[in-house]
Amino acid sequence: MFGRRVSMTLVVLACVSACSSAESTPPADVPGFDVRIERTFPHDPTAFTQGFEIDDGRLIEGTGRSGQSRITATDLASGEVVARADLPVPLFGEGITRTRDGATVWQLTWQNGIAIARDPDTLAEKARVQYAGEGWGICALADGRLVTSDGSSTLTLRDPSSFDVTGTVAVTRSGEPRDRLNELECTPDGVLANVWQTNDIVRIDTTSGLVTADIDASPLRSALGSDADGVDVLNGIAAVPGTDRFLMTGKLWPTTFEVSLVPRNS
Repeated sequence: MFGRRVSMTLVVLACVSACSSAESTPPADVPGFDVRIERTFPHDPTAFTQGFEIDDGRLIEGTGRSGQSRITATDLASGEVVARADLPVPLFGEGITRTRDGATVWQLTWQNGIAIARDPDTLAEKARVQYAGEGWGICALADGRLVTSDGSSTLTLRDPSSFDVTGTVAVTRSGEPRDRLNELECTPDGVLANVWQTNDIVRIDTTSGLVTADIDASPLRSALGSDADGVDVLNGIAAVPGTDRFLMTGKLWPTTFEVSLVPRNS
């Protein structure tokens, strides 16, 4: 899938049979899913949502825009905000996640080149590290590694303690780069990624980089009805622990939706 540039015809011919079975090939048909709305909840309509994750009975949310960026932890049972930290100007907040060992909540910034390590309980800042490029989405894989996006078709793997880069994954769908990857959610079935400026979500195999499912979340925006006036794009996926459901929302949306994924044409 990554493609090798080979100038010698002999090498190409030799590789036809040997390489075809070893290299991953895109699926002929990527499975499609639709979202089915199960429940709705109020969502802060001033929240320019950039990161969304359920953690031990709390919903952690990171928001963007310079001067308005923050990270909050809200008790899911009561709806009470139990922790909050505001980012100083000019920082523009982006994705958030808690590490698998529970030691740190990481918060990205968009073009500031800064990742903030936070106390998981209070959300108080513990440290800052610098990184190259833009920060968009982040989540934690089951093996502990972090995955970050930057709006391109490349996902970056990082050490959960140092934030150092440990690898990259080129994401493709049917042989073509799948770019504009934004907010991320790590699941046992793969990484879910919002596709910026669309109502689409893709599921990605981080070993091969292949898109293994397409999810159409357009029913959520339609369900906003007249409340859709003035809202921004879909951007927020949080897996509900112990279920096959997700919480989904968007930037400046007044509603959070609890959804299940239904195979298309089922």
